[in-house]
Amino acid sequence: MKYLLPLILVFSILINPINTLAEELILAGGCFWCLEHDLESLKGINDVQSGYSGGKLQNPTYENHEGHQEVVLVNYDSKLVSLTEILRLYMRNIDPLDGKGQFCDRGDSYRPVIFLKDETEESDAKNAIISASNELQVPLEKISVELKLKGQFWLAEEYHQDFAERNELKYKFYRFSCGRDQRLDKLWGDNARSTNIWVE
Repeated sequence: MKYLLPLILVFSILINPINTLAEELILAGGCFWCLEHDLESLKGINDVQSGYSGGKLQNPTYENHEGHQEVVLVNYDSKLVSLTEILRLYMRNIDPLDGKGQFCDRGDSYRPVIFLKDETEESDAKNAIISASNELQVPLEKISVELKLKGQFWLAEEYHQDFAERNELKYKFYRFSCGRDQRLDKLWGDNARSTNIWVE
């Protein structure tokens, strides 16, 4: 019996090593299709799923997720990518100066939020906000990314998952017409959508 638990642990690692070593982070930054697609490109990120979080409504849907933000659940291997790198890429894929929505999407559902599980994540998130403030050369109070305690993640409907790959033309049209990349380029310049070291 005393060998049973170690055997189960070894077996679970051998069967599914990615999930055993993985960590998770919930981020909101406007349209979840875009954030999902942007973050999946980073080495060390195993999976990104679109969903809803931040509100009290049970079983939210795309038609009714009042109180929730559109979010992504980022599953990553901390041995291959750091939380600092993920947050840097996140910041450079949103407009951190806009706390009332993102790009053409307005309202509470689209506010930028970092959901935190512990003090380590809170420290990394605060450092990312300070670095963004320095790089953009704006006062810290202009950064409108909210830090919020992590709650339940509700998976969005199947047709929202991997939307950029499954609906490439529609996704590209939406992204362009929403002005996302145009704003990111204006805001971040050459560092838009990148993990380049912060410009302090």
